[in-house]
This record gives sequence, C-alpha cells and structure tokens, in this order.
Amino acid sequence: MLKYDEALRTVEDEFGKIKLEAEEIELCDALNWTLAEDIFADVNLPPFNNSSVDGIAVKFNETTRKWKIVGEISAGNYSEVKLNENSAVMIMTGAKIPNYCDTVIPLEEYELKNGSAKLNDTAVIKPGMNIRLKGSDVKEGELVLKKGVQLNPTNIAAAASCGKSRLKVFNKLKLVVLATGDELIKVEEKPTGDKIRLSNNYGICAAINGLNQHATNLGFVNDDRNVFKNKIENLLSSGVDVLITTGGVSVGKYDFVKEALEEIGVKRKFHKANIKPGKPVYLGIYEKDEKIIPVIGLPGNPVSSMVGFYVFIKPAIEKLYNQESAVTISAVLQDDLKKNDSKRHFLRGILYKEKNEWKVTAKLSQSSGNIVEMSRANCLIVIEERKLNPAKGEAVECIQI
Repeated sequence: MLKYDEALRTVEDEFGKIKLEAEEIELCDALNWTLAEDIFADVNLPPFNNSSVDGIAVKFNETTRKWKIVGEISAGNYSEVKLNENSAVMIMTGAKIPNYCDTVIPLEEYELKNGSAKLNDTAVIKPGMNIRLKGSDVKEGELVLKKGVQLNPTNIAAAASCGKSRLKVFNKLKLVVLATGDELIKVEEKPTGDKIRLSNNYGICAAINGLNQHATNLGFVNDDRNVFKNKIENLLSSGVDVLITTGGVSVGKYDFVKEALEEIGVKRKFHKANIKPGKPVYLGIYEKDEKIIPVIGLPGNPVSSMVGFYVFIKPAIEKLYNQESAVTISAVLQDDLKKNDSKRHFLRGILYKEKNEWKVTAKLSQSSGNIVEMSRANCLIVIEERKLNPAKGEAVECIQI
C-alpha cells in the first residue's frame, strides 16, 4: 500500500505519458481551452502615445496656466495640429497624442471660456501626466501568453490585441466513467429493496467537465465478470484517453475489477493508497499502438469516489497541461477531530473567512456513503499521516472543492 504522496506521484507520472494533440480553433471559441503555443506581440501595445482621459493636450510649462484651443482629436480620427506653448488641442480618451504635446490635463482641472482653457486655481499638473506611452503595455516581439495557459476572457482579449483570430490549443482529454454493481439502478428509477441510484458517474463527469475536459457517462454494468471485461475491451479500443471505473476494487467476493482489468492486458501500477476515505484505489496502464491509457479504479462509496477524483485525477490532469493545481488554504480548525491512525485523512469541511482569517469546520458527516452531506462541503480538510487528533485552534490545510 502506497503513501499518498507516492500514489499521487505515480498517477501524475502515468498521466504525463499521455500524448496531447493540438488543433486550431476560433478565438471566440477558446474560453477555458489550454493554449498550445506561445503568443507574441506583433506590434507595440499601445501602438502610439494616447490619452488616458478626456481633456486637453499641451506642451508642459510650469508657468503657463491658460491655452487657446486650436482643434480637437478623438479616438481613431487623428490629424496634425499646429501648436505652441500657448495653445492646446481638445483630446478624447484613447486618441493619439500630437508629437508636440507631452501632457494631458483632464477636463475637471480647467474651465473652458471664449475658446480658451484656463487652469483652476487648485489644479496641479505634471509633465507626462495622463499619457499612455507607445509600447508601455507590451513591446513588439514580447511574450504575451505562454503555452499551457488555460484561456480566460482577458487572455482571449490579449490574443486579439496581438492579431490572433485563431489559436492553437491542446485537445481535450476523452475520459469515460463506468460504474459496477448489482445494487445500482438508473437515476430515473425509484429504489426498492436493496437497490440504490447511480450517482458516482454524475459527480465525476461534472468534475471532469469543470476541468474543461470531455466526460462520457457510460452508466453501469452488473457484477458479471465477462460482461465487464467485454465492455472494457471495447472501450479501450474506442479512442478514449482515460478510463475511470467506480466500485469493485476492494477485496470482497464480488470485487473482481482489478483482476478482470489485468486479464485483458491492463498493467497494475498500484492498488490501495494509505488514505481515508478511498483506500482501495487502483491504477493500471493499458498500452496499445504506442498509446498509453491510464485506468483508474475508484471505490464504489460515493464520497470515496469523489475524494479519489479530487486528490488523484484532478491534480494529474492539471499537471499534464502544465497548470498549477489549486493552492491549499491554511485555516483555523473550529472543532476537535478524532484521528488515531497513520493514514492521510481528507475530511469534508466548510471553509469560510471571518475578520480576514480563514476558518474551517468539520461539523459534517464523515461517512463515505453520505454524498448529500458532502454536497454541503466546500473543501477537503487535509490531516497528514503523522498528525493525531487535531484540536480546535490548530491550523490545517484545506483543498477547495
């Protein structure tokens, strides 16, 4: 059984062997995709000196307090104006600054009267004020967006300013999720007897979509070894990038998933990690035609399944795309907790900020079967292996979920 850090490193290493392909897409469609190229400025930004306010453009002089207005320049409508130290031009935000001028005085600092602008008595002006200089944002040839960035709206605007109407992005991973168990029924059916509705797949697929990857919910198969093997063999030949199963990875009589996987050529990397919940997690690799497909077996308990996704699969996907995993937040524990073993615990908690201090409470059910209570949590409280019985007032690390 691996320690958590060893298990995570193994998952990340195997995911790192997935070969990412790239494609070009329209700029307007690029939100949340991962950039597969570096973007450089093809011009200086801004491309010319321009005004950051509405006002008058002048040549700075400490003694001049009044100027004759000799013209007007608006954004996109530049024309040269003959100026001297006693004249000024009306200028609008974004408009190009005349070569003669080096200062823009905002309109609230002067009074217009009889074709002249006179400074207010309280006005203070400085040379160079309110001018955005050519290339002050970014110079031609400078790196604007780095390969591996997950594109957000401002990234897209920056790419547009560099003349990019199409972007090269990494393809989304195709992840499929399959549950196992005789106890499972479809969501739209009402449970009777010893049956329960399938829920794991929906939570995991939603989490995958939240990472902007492509998730396919394959429903479930019953505890029939041959049916399961046939299903998996077909899936592994269908072009998937990652296969996730839930259930059947423990050590019970009907927990045949790991053995069945290996009978069809999946090579085991590890089985069981020293964590709670979610200890019976499985990682295998299927290789075919130079393609490597990670196969993750998560426990059937819904909380264990979701925790397994957040602490193994999510960080592995983020690392594959060279994206930083969400930083943990240090928070003050609001409850005494019981922990008497050497496992790493991931407890469901509610993280909140009070008087500029992060706090977290674990007053939620920690049952690995209570997905409803987990839905009320917004974090996982991390209690490391050596830590025993954390007390109220201690600092703990929290993973936001």
